[in-house]
Amino acid sequence: MAPLVGIKAGDFMGPSGGDHVEYPGKLTWSVLISCVLGAMGGLIFGYDIGISGGVTSMPTFLEKFFPSVYKKEELDKSTNQYCKFDSQILTLFTSSLYLAALVSSLVASYATRRFGRRVSMLVGGLIFMAGAILNAFAVNILMLIFGRILLGFGVGFATQSVPIYVSEMAPYKHRGALNNVFQLSITIGILVANVVNYFTAKIEGGWGWRVSLGGAAIPAIFISAVAWILPNTPNSMIEKGELQQAREMLCRIRGVSDREIEAEYIDLVAASEASRRVQHPWRNLRLREYRPQLVMSILIPALQQLTGINVVMFYAPVLFQSLGFGNNASLFSAVITGLVNMLATFVAVFGTDKWGRRKLFIEGGIQMLIFQVAVAVLIALKFGVSGNVTELPEWYSIIVVMCICIYVSAFAWSWGPLGWLVPSEIFPLEIRSAAQSITVSVNMFFTFGVAEVFLSMLCGLKYGLFIFFSVFVAIMTVFIYVFLPETKGIPIEEMRVVWKRHWYWKRFMPDHDDQQVNGNSV
Repeated sequence: MAPLVGIKAGDFMGPSGGDHVEYPGKLTWSVLISCVLGAMGGLIFGYDIGISGGVTSMPTFLEKFFPSVYKKEELDKSTNQYCKFDSQILTLFTSSLYLAALVSSLVASYATRRFGRRVSMLVGGLIFMAGAILNAFAVNILMLIFGRILLGFGVGFATQSVPIYVSEMAPYKHRGALNNVFQLSITIGILVANVVNYFTAKIEGGWGWRVSLGGAAIPAIFISAVAWILPNTPNSMIEKGELQQAREMLCRIRGVSDREIEAEYIDLVAASEASRRVQHPWRNLRLREYRPQLVMSILIPALQQLTGINVVMFYAPVLFQSLGFGNNASLFSAVITGLVNMLATFVAVFGTDKWGRRKLFIEGGIQMLIFQVAVAVLIALKFGVSGNVTELPEWYSIIVVMCICIYVSAFAWSWGPLGWLVPSEIFPLEIRSAAQSITVSVNMFFTFGVAEVFLSMLCGLKYGLFIFFSVFVAIMTVFIYVFLPETKGIPIEEMRVVWKRHWYWKRFMPDHDDQQVNGNSV
């Protein structure tokens, strides 16, 4: 079937020209299964987040790969909680993955656009599986670090392609809920990894860390198998010239007749034609008309990592230990916080399309700010500047732990899932893959940076580190209130409408939809 030449995206807009298209369609079993299975790509990212912290707390793992750190931990009998874990070697082991993910996400942009979203997911799963196997059989630090780099490459491909896949497959009225399953799968991966660590640490012989690291191959195999059987998105099919197949797929996933999907199909074809005219999507990101999306693709993932969630998670082991959980307190506390994280994410899954993105962003930011400051005050009162404490009263620990859980829950239903959702749904097709790579790269860069300096900053700033991150929480909440328009219920190919209506961003939007996409204005 020949392309519909001359028809522009938005030709089916209402008389006012400012309202978005109401595409017909419903949440079919086909699209539900495809989106949920596709979103499970977050499992590999979540599992690695959860597993790395656990194995670095296992003495046999430290003794084999980081003997100097192991000796330091064994000989350091001080009660200074601020500087006890300050080790750049260990932070490099953890953060190397994020640096690799940053690099691979840039490569994944080309693969996602050229070969489709499924191919990027499949490649990510296979590379991650190779890294997991290498880590499980590691006999020296080089094998361990190289395995971590492979894991990072897999994460980069998955996080670049999965949000795009789900956003393109999902009906616009349910896009928020289905895309948030990606963040839910990350939290499930974290929880599963924490549980695995808790039990493998008890294995006699000290080889439990191999089970923990090798277990990453299981979600990798699952994701690879899912990517192999999932259908392509209609957008991807159109980009590859498979117009009739795309039309049939659109009918199937929307659950309506061929005539009823005409408006959406025409907009997808028009968007694809515009995309083909863009020879250099990375260069086009600098165009003035894409300024709003570029700003959001940089600031949202950056601010997500500056929430200070890692600061709160760090203190959980000490606080739970004071409640009498014994020597396995650090691993058990990780299970509890992971469970809170996962359960709270369901609020975002079921509430994003009901309450909107802005409300959850703002409410979550205010809640995080209040309870992060509360934790800072409570820690300051007991740990002080010296960080020396031998015992916390049980009632005091309960209050602090409750503040931590409320803080984690706020992140889990706001900046956690929405930090991935919003950037993935605001980009026009012609720059979507490149812009998503920007989002992933910025996310991984700031994750890498925070992981590298966190322990040193904790040692230097003491409880003031909580205040440091709370300042960013305040800034980002104001930023969302002022500059982020609501994207709930807007078809992904009609998203330009929200920028045209916004009091600030409308100045960057072109007056006519048919202007040249390869212009040179900035």
